[in-house]
Amino acid sequence: MICEDMHDLMTQSTAGSAWMGLDLGTKTIGVAVSDRLLSCATPLHTIRRVKFSKDAEALLQIIENREIGAVILGLPRNMDGSEGPRCQSTRAFARNLANLTTLPIGYWDERLSTVAAERALLEADTSRKRRAEVIDTVAAGYILQGALDRARHIRAVI
Repeated sequence: MICEDMHDLMTQSTAGSAWMGLDLGTKTIGVAVSDRLLSCATPLHTIRRVKFSKDAEALLQIIENREIGAVILGLPRNMDGSEGPRCQSTRAFARNLANLTTLPIGYWDERLSTVAAERALLEADTSRKRRAEVIDTVAAGYILQGALDRARHIRAVI
């Protein structure tokens, strides 16, 4: 089930389960997971993309092993908020993944998440080689943490 609204995603997700955040790239998928309290996102690892069926198989394995209750995909909007070809590709990935799982799938605006991840890695004095290895995973963590913070704000208002 694809949820365009964070409130819908929250009501559809399994209570007491972790969420998974994804940063979809053309060559890799950065993966991050939350704790069961939905308070903290942790970068997990990077999946080297092959084809959708293999990528989905790897993601579904993580979903099963980590008892994930919802999936958040970074939506790469343009800086003016419009959606281009990369957003279309992300939405197509979500539709295909939704055919393989009953979990709610939501989106989080990922503008500048890679920039923030790069800045954090530079501040941590991470080597160029290591940054290239982990940038997508760290970006997935930023995406997921943004969604978790929004969900926490919604819960506080309700």
